[in-house]
Amino acid sequence: MGDPKKHRPKYSGPMHPWQRSRIEEEKIILREFGLKNKKEIWKMSSKLKGFKDQAKKLIIKKPEQRALEETNLLNKLIRLGLLEKGATRERVLELTNKDILGRRLQTVVFKKGLARSVNQARQLITHGHIFVHGKNVDVPSYLVNIDEEGDIIYSPTSQFNEEMHPERQRIVAKDELKLKQEIKAELKEKLEEPKVLEPKEKVEEKVIEVKEK
Repeated sequence: MGDPKKHRPKYSGPMHPWQRSRIEEEKIILREFGLKNKKEIWKMSSKLKGFKDQAKKLIIKKPEQRALEETNLLNKLIRLGLLEKGATRERVLELTNKDILGRRLQTVVFKKGLARSVNQARQLITHGHIFVHGKNVDVPSYLVNIDEEGDIIYSPTSQFNEEMHPERQRIVAKDELKLKQEIKAELKEKLEEPKVLEPKEKVEEKVIEVKEK
């Protein structure tokens, strides 16, 4: 029957394991995006590196082939929401890990207000509560296309579809509290804006004009 197939990792870890700056940055990313472990960061960074390597290799291509491959690459990244329409090849090299992590299903579910936190978003996805474009997706790292982003909903069989579900009520309460805090901060900022005083010369000129009238 032959030897069993050896599965190779689809990602590469850091070149140096003990870099303080990288370790601290990864800790922040783990909390911000609710990731299970650093391996998920490395998978996304390897995928992003693949896009960048593809953009770099276009330089040595013949003009016709370069134009074709560049168009395909840019269209793919635009569909994934990583680039805006009209972006150039140079913009691909400016993408960061946070850009691609922001397109994961887990992050998008949280941003759409379907979960109270990124950790709860992960739980909803893995438990089969989330539908994407009419299909059940239980992979938190799934990269969401722009066309699919508007079709992310609770599963038809999920109890979260009930508006009176306790968790739904907590999500609504959190959104209302966040809105009140934003309004309060905006009003506070306006009240703290320094009033621009007119120069003394202009004030004296206005006083003289009033006396003459």
